[in-house]
Amino acid sequence: MVFRQENLVAKIMNEIKIGGFTLGNGHLPFVVAEAGINHNGDLDRALAMVTAAKEAGCDAVKFATLKADEFCNPSHMITYKHEGEIVTEPEIEMFRRSELPDSAWITLKEECDRHGILFFSTPQNESDLKLLLDVGVPAIKIGSDDLTNLKLIASYASHNIPLIMSTGMADHTDIYAAANVARASGCDKLIFCVCTSEYPCPPEHANLARIGTLKRTFTHIGFSDHTIGTDAAIIAATLGACYLETHFTLDNQLRGPDHAFSKDPKALKQWVDAIRNVRTMLGDWRVRPTDVEIAQRTQWRRKSGQKIRGS
Repeated sequence: MVFRQENLVAKIMNEIKIGGFTLGNGHLPFVVAEAGINHNGDLDRALAMVTAAKEAGCDAVKFATLKADEFCNPSHMITYKHEGEIVTEPEIEMFRRSELPDSAWITLKEECDRHGILFFSTPQNESDLKLLLDVGVPAIKIGSDDLTNLKLIASYASHNIPLIMSTGMADHTDIYAAANVARASGCDKLIFCVCTSEYPCPPEHANLARIGTLKRTFTHIGFSDHTIGTDAAIIAATLGACYLETHFTLDNQLRGPDHAFSKDPKALKQWVDAIRNVRTMLGDWRVRPTDVEIAQRTQWRRKSGQKIRGS
């Protein structure tokens, strides 16, 4: 495959629309609550997560749409902490517990619409994506585990709606290959998320400087946050990440691989507020005094030769 790195900037649009939100060109960051499978297969819990994401101030809530028997390796084991204990179990069993019925997705979409928050999801296969497209989603998320699954990327890209791709475990070659395949398959609305596939991600492995590196080639760079706290999100937003997501849960004590490190509703709101505050403090990039400063010029500025007040 020939990587056309030099043409990517010119080819990728300066702005991407996701629902009623615009990403890029100085617009506010798009902030997503990653519900994933943290509902543990309970639709009522999933609906409550929609409410929590909206109350935290998120723009969207994202789930994971899957059928365990279609994508899990029956021999693959998964290990995680639950209530301080190490749990090891077949991956397929864990994902089976986390499945929602097909009918749940329209229910979740309608709940999101009712709350005024965008709904979308990460499909594991084309059959999952078809279900989501029938329900209605404004974007498709591709996890780090599928960034090098070029056949799947080509299939998803053919629908020509924004693709959000996490880059955990990836190097430049992997990212360029995914971009080229997506574009060749009909989609140039691409967002690549800096991501570290560690759960949680320690500060020394976050490597947020990758945002600047990737922005030299790609217009739209996001951040999939697996760290604890708000520092990484603040830095990512300052560096210009246009899309930010983090895992959240209603209860860190629930059983499953993501609950222990995910943000609870209080921490999720703190995370969102921190990102919003960054944008407020960055301002509009123009070098000019505030209205208050203008009003104070006469009182506080010294003219040539003027004595310091009180001297």
